[in-house]
Amino acid sequence: MTQGARPARVERLPSAARASAAIFAVEARIVSLATETPMAVASPPVAAVEGLCPAELAAWRGLLRVHANVLKALDAEMEAAHGLPLTSYEVLIQLADAPERRMRMCDLADTVLLSRSGMSRLVDRLARDGLIFRCACSHDARGAFACITDAGLQLLEQARPTHVAGIRRRFLAHFAEEELHALSVFWDRLVPQQPTV
Repeated sequence: MTQGARPARVERLPSAARASAAIFAVEARIVSLATETPMAVASPPVAAVEGLCPAELAAWRGLLRVHANVLKALDAEMEAAHGLPLTSYEVLIQLADAPERRMRMCDLADTVLLSRSGMSRLVDRLARDGLIFRCACSHDARGAFACITDAGLQLLEQARPTHVAGIRRRFLAHFAEEELHALSVFWDRLVPQQPTV
């Protein structure tokens, strides 16, 4: 996954505001780990595969349940308050933090965890709303950048407090500081953070 760099000139969103995206990324990585088979090791016979023990099952199902419920609630709050779905918010925040406030379409799709076609449709909707626009890539005629507009930045700043408050209320407030640190260690074990410049 390619991470968009975050320039110093754009105010960064507190790390709490990306908790939903972090949970989503961890879920995707867990699914990958659960399904990949090392080439050097043969898969065991189906009959030899044991089911998950209660602790494993509770951890796995708990992650899926929390991810689904928290993101559903955050998405509903953003829609109700600002008419902005959570995926659209994630696109805007990534563009606002990127160099020159723009990202290649393929990199943006990877960062927001959407397919290329799904990202293209989302960018089309955001462009119709005047929140972003497409611009050509000078060194790649086949590529294109998504760029945030002033209207997109304004809506992002209006929606940011709602999103941060929702994450704190629905996720962060349920843990002590040391527990949050432990969670960040667990997430990084599965999906190491990419260095930024």
